[in-house]
Amino acid sequence: MSPEILVVGGVAVVALIVLILLFKAIWRVAEPNEALIISGLGAHTKNELADSLGFKIVTGKGTAVLPGFQTARRLRLDSRATNLQVNCVTQQGIPVQVRGVIIYKVGDDFTSIANAARRFLDQQDSMNGAIHELFTGHLRSIIGNLTVEDLILNRERLTSETRSSAADEMSKLGLVVDSLQIQEIEDETGYITNLGKPHAAKIAAAARIAEAQRDQEATEAEQVAAAKKASAIRESQIQQAGYQAEVDQAAAKARQAGPLSEATARQEVVVQETRAAELEAQLAEQRLQSQVRKPADAKAYETVTLSQAERDARIAQAEAEAKETELRAAAQASQVKQAAAADAESVRVRGEAAAAATKATGLGEAEAAKARGLAEAEAARAKGLAEAEAAKAKGLAEAEAIRARSEALRENQEAVIAQQLAENWPQIVEAASKAFGNVDHMVVLNGAQGIEEMLAKALTLGGTGLGLARSLLAGGTPAAATKDGASVNGAEPTTKNAIDAAS
Repeated sequence: MSPEILVVGGVAVVALIVLILLFKAIWRVAEPNEALIISGLGAHTKNELADSLGFKIVTGKGTAVLPGFQTARRLRLDSRATNLQVNCVTQQGIPVQVRGVIIYKVGDDFTSIANAARRFLDQQDSMNGAIHELFTGHLRSIIGNLTVEDLILNRERLTSETRSSAADEMSKLGLVVDSLQIQEIEDETGYITNLGKPHAAKIAAAARIAEAQRDQEATEAEQVAAAKKASAIRESQIQQAGYQAEVDQAAAKARQAGPLSEATARQEVVVQETRAAELEAQLAEQRLQSQVRKPADAKAYETVTLSQAERDARIAQAEAEAKETELRAAAQASQVKQAAAADAESVRVRGEAAAAATKATGLGEAEAAKARGLAEAEAARAKGLAEAEAAKAKGLAEAEAIRARSEALRENQEAVIAQQLAENWPQIVEAASKAFGNVDHMVVLNGAQGIEEMLAKALTLGGTGLGLARSLLAGGTPAAATKDGASVNGAEPTTKNAIDAAS
């Protein structure tokens, strides 16, 4: 490559770089949120405002600015915000403090940009102060014609009147209000607070009433739910108790099967024992009839028809047999009574054991009580029948003995008297010997014969022995016979008393 070409190429590159740097130095581009204000030689807008402005406004595009001949400055078109805090007095004379916020910006038309550029191009930070002072004055004048109620209830009216009253001034300043908001209205006197108290109290009362009603409804719902829950629990417990009762009943029946069958068997045994006791009682009665009454009748008849000696022997034998029968009947009655008492006690103990076992199960108590009652009743019945039969046997024996003695006495009184005298002769001799109780010294000349004669005379003279005999025949004592004034010289009263005693 020749040197000339290199030189030409180098010159071209340098020229291109110089052109780029020159273009960058003179070309200015306006951002979307700003306007270029160009003043200087030849800077004017090609429209009806060209003569009046004296500078060029460029928005949204680029333009060339000749260095040294023209100057380009930027005016921000984005939104700005400033706070308001105004102390003023209402129509009612109540001091209030109003706080709000204003959002504004430079207008988009060339007139607004031109107005704002002439007023705030080098003092853009002072816009907030100017706007604050502007709206403070308008707010004071507008609030002075309104009441506190109007300020609270119709803030839109306050903001619209404020914007309307400040519209001319804002237009001259090249500014546009995007938003004006009254944030808070306060008063030092408490007027606003008191103004809201009646409504607040009403709302609070309504809230309390509503809360009480809701609480009542909730309580009622809770109570209904609790009642349903308790009902469900009760139904469940009832069903569980029923099932448990069936299980317990089945278990109790299984446990009671043994004792119940044993009690039934024992009941049958008691019934059979009762029947056996009745048969034994009937047998004892038949035995008494055959062994006591009929032999006693035969012996009484034989005693009447036979001689005095045989009658005496028969009477003694009948009395001995009656005594023996009485003792036998008493022994049998005692034995039957003891056996019945033992059986009754055994049955009662077993019944109580069965009842206790049944009661422990809780369901077989009735069966146990029934079995025990039947057992005790059967035992008591058997015992009563045995005692009755024993008493009957004893009474029949005594009656037969007395009847035999009465018949014997009626048939042969002398024999009976002689027998009684023989049996009670020691007492008679003792009574007769009392006649010699006051004798200090006695001499018997003829031995035993003299004693016999002396005793016979004592009995004859005093009648003591005969009175004793009569009293014995009457069933009394010697003293009782003497006291009753029985006759000493005859035997008729003695016989009568003996007959009465025998009958």
